[in-house]
Amino acid sequence: MASPQAVSSPNPEVSNLATPVNSSGIIKAFISNLPAYRAGLAPQRRGLEVGMAHGYFLLGPFTLLGPLRHTDQAYLAGLASTIGLVVILSACLAIYAAVNTAPPLPSVAAPKAPADLNTGKGWSEFTSAFLIGGIGGAAVAYLLVANLPVLSSFSILAK
Repeated sequence: MASPQAVSSPNPEVSNLATPVNSSGIIKAFISNLPAYRAGLAPQRRGLEVGMAHGYFLLGPFTLLGPLRHTDQAYLAGLASTIGLVVILSACLAIYAAVNTAPPLPSVAAPKAPADLNTGKGWSEFTSAFLIGGIGGAAVAYLLVANLPVLSSFSILAK
């Protein structure tokens, strides 16, 4: 078995080949700075960061592309849809935590996976924080877009 430093295999069936994109220093630095791979974070903090980002950016497509997009209820329908999807994603994370017993495999771009996500307890903490962060991120995005006329009246945003 290969050591963690030599994770690239010449066998293409392993699907872990080193390419100029995934083995470059910039990509490795970017991926190692994501909350899923950042060193020193608790599972709750990882889940909160990932959930807030997902809740925040999922509101836009539901609001702008949903069936109520040209009505007064578009923002509220987008909020409800985003919260619904975050709940579904949290259920999927809980199911994954229940059935996954193998530690994550190292890859070229992320050779060190966090050890706290190798356990069921770590995944359940990540999942509960993801749910809270996702709903909170969606609520913050809703408050921002619903109050955009008020925010645009300030001189800083009017320029």
